[in-house]
Parts: sequence; structure tokens; C-alpha cells
Amino acid sequence: MTQKSDQTGDVLCQRVAELRKSHKLTLDQLASSSGVSRSMLSQIERGQANPTLAVTFRIAQAFGITIGELVDQPWTSPSIEVVHGDDANNLFRSDDRCTIRTLSPLHLERSVEFYELELAAGESLPSSAHFEGTRELLTVAKGQAEIESGETRRVLQENDTASYRADLNHRITNTGTERLVAYLVVTSR
Repeated sequence: MTQKSDQTGDVLCQRVAELRKSHKLTLDQLASSSGVSRSMLSQIERGQANPTLAVTFRIAQAFGITIGELVDQPWTSPSIEVVHGDDANNLFRSDDRCTIRTLSPLHLERSVEFYELELAAGESLPSSAHFEGTRELLTVAKGQAEIESGETRRVLQENDTASYRADLNHRITNTGTERLVAYLVVTSR
């Protein structure tokens, strides 16, 4: 076992401890989900071990993130990230009935998702319940929409915004006569 000696090691030990606590995991639970021993995890968190790439990969996988996100140092990241409107990789869905374009950087999509949504007149976008605590905010830029969340329904006009539970079955319906253009933000705990 080698002593850590660089800033990446410092960031790693802090991030593992921070992520474990924010996910409300014990060392034993993280060990079980990552396949890394409890003692190794403890040593990493205390800065007493410099894990191999394979160990780092298993820890990142347990949190559902990449190695880069695990060891990301905010001071080395660009202060401005751009999601280009003409980037086809950002199209989640695109057909005559519905277009959904991702507006948030893809690496943020674990805690917040931001989309531009277009629905043809009369079309709906049904969604099954997401994880507990998930909420959506929908702002209508053009047209008219009806939001359903569980048994509750609300009609939105242009420039209206609704916040609703997305941990229930929910639906966005274009109830107007023109194409609906809206902005959707999905947040989770």
C-alpha cells in the first residue's frame, strides 16, 4: 500500500467520503455495492491508501458515476460549459409528434436534467413514476399544456410554470391547436 502524494489523491479521499455520506451509505454498504473491502475504503477516505485504477473504477461504478467525475477537481474544469443547439447528440427524441432536446451538460443529469420539449397538437408525453422525491418544473414558452401528476390536473398557458411530483405517474399533453414548446427541468434528491 502506498501513501498518496498528489492532489488527485486528496480529491479522491474527500470525494469518496462526501459521496458515501450524501448517499447515506455505511462503509459496509459501500463495500458491498463496490466490491472493495471495508478496510480499503476506510484507508482511502482517511488518505492512507492510493487505490489502483480498477479499485477507483469499482467505487465510481457503485455511485453511478465515471472515474473522471469521481476525481473531478472543480478548479480544473472549464467555468463555462456549452451545450450546442445543433449537436445531434443532444436530441433525446425527434419525430413529427414529439421533440425532446437535452439542454443540460450530460454529466449533470444525475441531479438535474434540463430539456426543451415540443409536442404536436393533441399529443401527450406520458411518464411512469421516477425515483422517490423527483420533481419536474415545466414552463410553457408557446402554446397550451395540461399537466397530470397522480390524480391532479392543471392547465398551463403561455409563460406559466408548474412544479409537480414526478415520483407518481405523470403526463404532459398539448391541449392547444399549435405545437407546444416548453422547458422541462427534472430534479431529484
